Amino acid sequence: MLRTNEKQLVEIAVQGRVAPAVFYGPYEVSHQGKAESLPSLGGITYNVKVGDPVCGWVGDHIEPGVSAIVDPDKRSDRVNQAFNFLACAGNEARVVSGGAKGARGTVIGHHGGVEHVLIDFTDRDLRRMTLDDKILIRTFGQGLKLLDFPDVHVFSLAPAVLARWGLKRNRDGTLAVPVTTGVPAEAMGSGLGSQPAALGDYDIMTSDPETTRKHGLDRLRFGDFVAILDHDNRYGRALRRGAITVGIVIHSDSVLAGHGPGVTTLLTADRPVIRPVVRRNANLGRLLGLGRFRRN
Repeated sequence: MLRTNEKQLVEIAVQGRVAPAVFYGPYEVSHQGKAESLPSLGGITYNVKVGDPVCGWVGDHIEPGVSAIVDPDKRSDRVNQAFNFLACAGNEARVVSGGAKGARGTVIGHHGGVEHVLIDFTDRDLRRMTLDDKILIRTFGQGLKLLDFPDVHVFSLAPAVLARWGLKRNRDGTLAVPVTTGVPAEAMGSGLGSQPAALGDYDIMTSDPETTRKHGLDRLRFGDFVAILDHDNRYGRALRRGAITVGIVIHSDSVLAGHGPGVTTLLTADRPVIRPVVRRNANLGRLLGLGRFRRN
């Protein structure tokens, strides 16, 4: 079992609301030069869930489950930033108003630019929710450290997820981390250079068919853990040979140049102390019983 500083972490309640759907129109131009008008960010998404493929939807940057924010008119406000920053993958969310009052969900990750926090709820609870509902998140996880791996920086990860993920210490002193695939450095796009990695996400570009097929990027699913090769996220997102970043896939593919499936950063190191281990079932939904992996 990995030693952590979990007992020193602070639990803080933050409260937001369902983020309204956003329309970028009248159209956007795809990386193929085609004008597209597609469903996109925000709202309550009924039929896209953790465990579903991120490619193939008639949409752009689709967010699974419920998209939440404090104030959609002040996305860069410090309160919105705190809501996005403090919410960690695996944290418990609870609806505190409206017809779905009392419903409990689980944070999947957060999406930069729009500053949404993405939350998984059951189908029954989704049907009862409205855009006026308030959601309280019991945040816990920012500041988490792996005491035996000081070179590994941890972001936006609930200790409960870490305990179930299956991370192990290798004999050579490296950290084995289950992921579904490795993503080459050159495939990363929108979000590069942004700071800090504990906010938002950045995108895997899927505009090159050969790269997409070679690395299985067309088979990614919402909630998958992936390893981004030669990327250092300690102090912003940057190219560094030998570095490894591990994140969770939180939004769908995109037709836009420089965009694609979004990844929220969870682990990063500037040298190869993280050893990705490919496991097809390395998915947050499988660990916690969310989305398509939920048992009726």
